[in-house]
Amino acid sequence: MSVTAQSVWDNCLSFIKDNIQPQAYKTWFEPIKPVKLTNKALSIQVPSKFFYEWLEEHYVKLLKVALVKELGNTARLVYIIKMENTYGNKKPFTEKIPSANRSNVKAQEIDVPIKNKSPELKNPFIIPGIRNVKIESQLNPNYNFDNFLEGDSNRLARSAGMAVANKPGGTSFNPLLIFGGVGLGKTHIAHAIGVEIKDKYPEKTVLYISAEKFTQQYIESVKKNTRNDFIHFYQLIDVLIIDDVQFFSGKSGTQDVFFHIFNHLHQNGKQVILTSDKAPVDMQDIEQRLLSRFKWGLSAELQTPDFETRVSIVKNKLYRDGVEMPDDIVEYVAKNIKSNVRELEGAIISLIAQSSFNKKEVTIELAKQVVEKFVKNTKREVSIDYIQKVVSDYFQMDVSTLQSKTRKRHIVQARQLAMFFAKKFTKASLASIGSQIGKRDHATVLHACKTVDNLSSTDKQFRKYVEDLTKKLSL
Repeated sequence: MSVTAQSVWDNCLSFIKDNIQPQAYKTWFEPIKPVKLTNKALSIQVPSKFFYEWLEEHYVKLLKVALVKELGNTARLVYIIKMENTYGNKKPFTEKIPSANRSNVKAQEIDVPIKNKSPELKNPFIIPGIRNVKIESQLNPNYNFDNFLEGDSNRLARSAGMAVANKPGGTSFNPLLIFGGVGLGKTHIAHAIGVEIKDKYPEKTVLYISAEKFTQQYIESVKKNTRNDFIHFYQLIDVLIIDDVQFFSGKSGTQDVFFHIFNHLHQNGKQVILTSDKAPVDMQDIEQRLLSRFKWGLSAELQTPDFETRVSIVKNKLYRDGVEMPDDIVEYVAKNIKSNVRELEGAIISLIAQSSFNKKEVTIELAKQVVEKFVKNTKREVSIDYIQKVVSDYFQMDVSTLQSKTRKRHIVQARQLAMFFAKKFTKASLASIGSQIGKRDHATVLHACKTVDNLSSTDKQFRKYVEDLTKKLSL
């Protein structure tokens, strides 16, 4: 029987498979292809330089033992690195590198000239040229579960986050998608999960990154012909946290590469955590195959905190800063700043600053001045309740009539307008809007928005309704 590159490599794989974990074998050895066997030198093709560096760093001894067993002490291993061609050249770039850690290895040989000849680890978080496989988590330890206060508005997301932190990749919450409006704590809880995992499982590779930075790295990898390195880097992560995933909207290349990374991580039991300002059903210009994967795990909404939770947030902030404040002032601030946690904390910081800089005692009067300025300078988000009241008053009906099951045309139109403006003026999900306006589902809200758009362009009277209500709600 003749000895071929394939037969030698198959025998090597049998030996390697018995000596490493199944997951490591699947990740690092299944993608390798034997290319040729020349004078006891086996050439193998690997997907990227990153892949080659990892093999040399972690599996060189195992490879050497397997190869010597098959071809004797003079055996050599040559890597052929296939570099992805993104500029339309007909031939793919290839680079041939003899295995680095062998005494009988000659100088580096290159089949086709390429710009970057030095093998360099393609870790987007490490300065180019520094050989280091350590991946920093990019987590902020100040964002943890201890200072993420639980309330009705965030209980599901917080509980799911804790479950994931206790058993990353081992719950049905994979991916875990946390969504909600600005300043409600999406980034905080995403970091908190990562921080908790690093504390419980220090050996796991955790990485937090914004969707915008991920996109920039991907574009850079395409320019430099290192797309495969980019993919393999992200496939190494045990817990991948991507913030503001709605930023992928309309970016087909980024969506495609994330789709492949997501599949690899999910299939291999790795944890994916995503945040977004809207539910998957409301995301525009995201490929359906990606949206369907976002729905595989759990989508948990962060809602505007209720009064009790806002009071707790203010008290916690004051406690952490070592500041005392009378309860009536705490309650005044919590009662008047409702939109989000960020604004609430901002108002407290502002109040403390005013008090200390001007050497004034914190009084209700001072709190009123600060809150008034703060609310005036902050873009107001109207509530769904307020929208329903304005629309009901405009059409001279009760809110209960607007929410009723009746199919009378003028009531249906009023209800559809309320849903349309709720989507336009709030950050609430379609499901949340539907449940608050007559216990409808998200599909009804979607239909209502389309109907309002259509009638606005075809019915003059209806267009006037829209214009009048827009003015009232924008005041």
